[in-house]
Amino acid sequence: MSEKAKGIGLFGLIGMVVSSCIGSGVFAITGQLAGVASPGAVLVAWAVVGIGFAALALSLNNLGAKKPELKGIFQYAEEGFGPLAGFVSGWGYWLSAWLGNIAFATMMMSTLGYFFPTFLPGNTLPCVIVASLFMWALTFLVIRGVESASFLNAIVMVAKVASLGIFLIFAIFMFNAGIFTADFWGNVYNNAVTAGEMGADAASMGGLFEQVMNCMIIMMWVFIGIEGAAVMSSRARNKHEVGKATVIGLICLLLIYVGCSVLPYGYMSYTEIAQLDYPAMLYVFDSMAPGWGGAFISIAIIVGVAGAWLSFTMLPAETTSEMAERHLLPESWGKLNSKGAPQMSLLLVGACIQVFLIVLMFSEDAYNFAFSMCTVSIVITWAFIALYQIKFSAKEDKNTAQIIIGVIALAFQVVGVLYNGWSFLLLTCVGYIPGFLVYAKARKDRGYALTKGEKVGMGVVSALGVTALVLVGMGVIGI
Repeated sequence: MSEKAKGIGLFGLIGMVVSSCIGSGVFAITGQLAGVASPGAVLVAWAVVGIGFAALALSLNNLGAKKPELKGIFQYAEEGFGPLAGFVSGWGYWLSAWLGNIAFATMMMSTLGYFFPTFLPGNTLPCVIVASLFMWALTFLVIRGVESASFLNAIVMVAKVASLGIFLIFAIFMFNAGIFTADFWGNVYNNAVTAGEMGADAASMGGLFEQVMNCMIIMMWVFIGIEGAAVMSSRARNKHEVGKATVIGLICLLLIYVGCSVLPYGYMSYTEIAQLDYPAMLYVFDSMAPGWGGAFISIAIIVGVAGAWLSFTMLPAETTSEMAERHLLPESWGKLNSKGAPQMSLLLVGACIQVFLIVLMFSEDAYNFAFSMCTVSIVITWAFIALYQIKFSAKEDKNTAQIIIGVIALAFQVVGVLYNGWSFLLLTCVGYIPGFLVYAKARKDRGYALTKGEKVGMGVVSALGVTALVLVGMGVIGI
């Protein structure tokens, strides 16, 4: 019996969730969090994020069990709120997928900077040239029909798990409780900033609430892929296992992420970690294991990011194919070449990535900009999942507990984005302007007329996109 006939079992689905999520973010998160929060605040933030994503995972679990006929995650939005909502959800997922590749590019180039300083901080001209060549090589590889990379994925998983495992072992044995608790809530640092003892450029992290909220976008980024099992639900051996895999995968991810981001606070002070180059884990481990630690983590990052980059090259093209089947995109977007690959979609994604790689040369913090845009884009998809969870549970399932779970998931996504990601949300609206033109053409080609509600919705989002461009021009929103 073929693997396709057998379907993907529970452990395979769990592996998909874990593998999809563990990309570049886990290697940089230590330094990113250290720049905005103290150890105590980071622990509180992880508790909040854990609850938020647990609600999302449980929503996927509930919907997967009770609505197994819905295959792609954008279909939740379409089923609950109509074709335009399905398009908005799917387009957000598509934007997120290729924007994630921008973050991968900056991470890989920053890591190469460990060996070749000319690549620091990850968005120099040499970085753009090398990243562009690598991106187009992957694009043409997929165009030639590389749909399954099991061997490469196996290498990638071994590299990521082995490197993270070794790092965690060192971090546990070298953990110093005195260093960890020296400024547990950031009071000492904030007081030093107020007294002018930290330099003119130093800024206070604020109180506990401010520190926790500043962690949100950073932590949400590393959970992109939590929907991996749901995306592949049509290939699952038992669709009822999809939700279970998502929940178990979430637990595994939380243990890994909390360990990798918190334990280093017991080796270096968070103020020291915040001063390290990206990715911080590289330089922390270089200190823990002089002579080989930095090179070890660097190689693991490069291999891991390369594998994730390949996966996220295929993902947006696959998403557009599914949307074309649902009449949400023109038929040409899902048309396959002789090798079974959606060539036009892949070339379009490559062109979008190329433009952004060039633009990021002028960004002060290319990695943060790229991952923030990627995160906010997929939050749109996650929010629609939560909304459909609420609607389905209220009108069809009549389940109060599931309604509450959906409300928690939605509130977490909305608050996290609006508090410190509103500018990126506005910029994401820019990406919908050409998307709406494509959507309108797709509906016209299939004989559907746009409704008044759809025209109003598209107009509002487009207006927000134009506003974002104006604010960028005025310098209110920086890139």
